[in-house]
Amino acid sequence: MTQNPPASAPEKDPAGLRKGPPPEAADAAQGMTVVARSQGQLIRRRFFRHRGALAGMALLLFVVVLAITSIGAGPIPGWWDKEPTATGAVVNNGDPTLGLLPGFLGGGGIHWGEHPFGQDNIGRDYFALTMRGTQVSLLIAIIVGLVATITGTVIGATAGYFRGWTEAVLMRVTDVVIAIPTLLIAGLIGVIIADKGVVLFALFLGLVVWTQIARLVRGEVLSLREKEFVEAARSVGTPSHRIIFKHILPNTIGIIIVAATLAIASAVLLESALSFVGLGVQPPDTSLGRLITDYRTALTVRPWLFYWPGLFIVAIALSVNFIGDGLRDAFDPRQTRVRD
Repeated sequence: MTQNPPASAPEKDPAGLRKGPPPEAADAAQGMTVVARSQGQLIRRRFFRHRGALAGMALLLFVVVLAITSIGAGPIPGWWDKEPTATGAVVNNGDPTLGLLPGFLGGGGIHWGEHPFGQDNIGRDYFALTMRGTQVSLLIAIIVGLVATITGTVIGATAGYFRGWTEAVLMRVTDVVIAIPTLLIAGLIGVIIADKGVVLFALFLGLVVWTQIARLVRGEVLSLREKEFVEAARSVGTPSHRIIFKHILPNTIGIIIVAATLAIASAVLLESALSFVGLGVQPPDTSLGRLITDYRTALTVRPWLFYWPGLFIVAIALSVNFIGDGLRDAFDPRQTRVRD
């Protein structure tokens, strides 16, 4: 009588070579569960398992909510009772009133005070000034990120898809912009439109930092344009613009999102550098970089006037970079599964 082989016996291929257990069996033997998920679910799970990205998102959310709710923005009223431009008597040499109450670890709490970040030379509340500077810097960063992402994506996708003279012209323009120092171009823009407002300044600034995104998108489009689904779309007469925007760009969304976050972080630092040399945001408005410029001489006398805006610049730049790292890992195609 023929006996069936034991259930635990390994399979053999036609050549008689032993096969190892399937991946699912190996994971089950190690006590792990592998669940089938869509690509979107895998990306979300990988992102929310990235501790740095979660910390960065929490920090950025805290900064945004604090800046908007404290002094208000547009129709949103603020809970802080002082205006950024209101002057007054300088109290206690303008020292910050923020501090810890006795027995803080035992439930003592935080002492906020009348001027938690101190006062400047003419008695303006520095907390309100810092929050206004944070709002302006965030607004510039978001606009620059959007403009740079859209511009770089369109130029990179067009150059990568059409090739030929179109690619040659667009990439030579990109090379020229890359060859000129970014700070020099941005400074020239700042001189030309210094008094035209923050939004226009941010729009033109976005036209300076798109080159990296264009190169990344072009490289991805060059590989995707030869895929079977693109050839199939061409064979049925699909217009080129529809192939680019409906078939190719959705497959480069991971690279675009990561590049956009890095562009936002770069925009914060670029705006701060321009404002520091007097080519960025102009009075009577202010930004974090402008505050550092205005009070850099007080570093040895009243250092908090320098530290507070610097702290918020670092917080914004680091949080956006951490989020970008998390998105990069989440969209990494080599990470094909998420373990429970």
